[in-house]
Amino acid sequence: MSNPQAPAQLADAGASTSLTTDQAPGVEDLQRMARILRRHIVTMIGRANSGHPGGSLSTVEILTSLYFRTMRHNPADPQWADRDRFVISKGHGAPALYAALAEAGYFPIEWLSTLRQVDSRLQGHPDMKRTPGIEFSTGSLGQGLSIATGMALAARMDQRNYRVYALLSDGECQEGQTWEAAMFAGHHQIDNLTVIVDNNGCQLDGLICTIMDLDPLAAKWKAFRWHTLEVDGHSFPELLEALDVARSTKGGPTVIIAHTVKGKGVSFMENNNEFHGKAPTPEQVARALEELA
Repeated sequence: MSNPQAPAQLADAGASTSLTTDQAPGVEDLQRMARILRRHIVTMIGRANSGHPGGSLSTVEILTSLYFRTMRHNPADPQWADRDRFVISKGHGAPALYAALAEAGYFPIEWLSTLRQVDSRLQGHPDMKRTPGIEFSTGSLGQGLSIATGMALAARMDQRNYRVYALLSDGECQEGQTWEAAMFAGHHQIDNLTVIVDNNGCQLDGLICTIMDLDPLAAKWKAFRWHTLEVDGHSFPELLEALDVARSTKGGPTVIIAHTVKGKGVSFMENNNEFHGKAPTPEQVARALEELA
């Protein structure tokens, strides 16, 4: 049986974290962790010769902010009833989540080297039945917000105080199901729900603005009764402030539109849609790791 005091202790430390044991990590700590996560992402996708580096790299600061500073969670007890929940709706960004979960202590770092292998517990898209720390199996774009909304509503019905966070791609904001869930959450004033949109401007086939333009994206969320914030998705101060505002906002859900760069941190991948779903070669891995040293 797990220690019932452990989750509270972790929460007091600013969520569970391998960065520090006595206080919440500062911006420099988070920046250092972000670099580590990026190195994991490049290495594991390169080793697997398969995966989605661009949209994984763009989410690193978001996931670092959540898992190492904002969320209440306990890697020693992944099913702790009062943990905050995280749903990665853009399931193809799983390598970034796996890196964060491993560094947070949900499973050994060595598992990262098995990405996408047969019988690996780290498949190309998250599998809640195989991977500790995964709240829901995702991959079909557009479904994650519905799932997260249901979880947040369940917390209200069960009179529990956990929060639910969902990471959406900007491309899946073209999906009708996303807006049906947004309308539901706004109407029912589900204020323990926070959505972060990874707004990197690209999807599989090219630029969002040429395929199906989302602008004005913020106005759309506002029209659905969401408290709407826009931030630099690679700025820890902006992300942390927005997440704090979301936690204190009552009477409705919050969306944080995080303006990001696809492939962030690796010069030849940044804004290069070739790396949406293409693994780097061994030579490119070595070059990327030099940049991330």
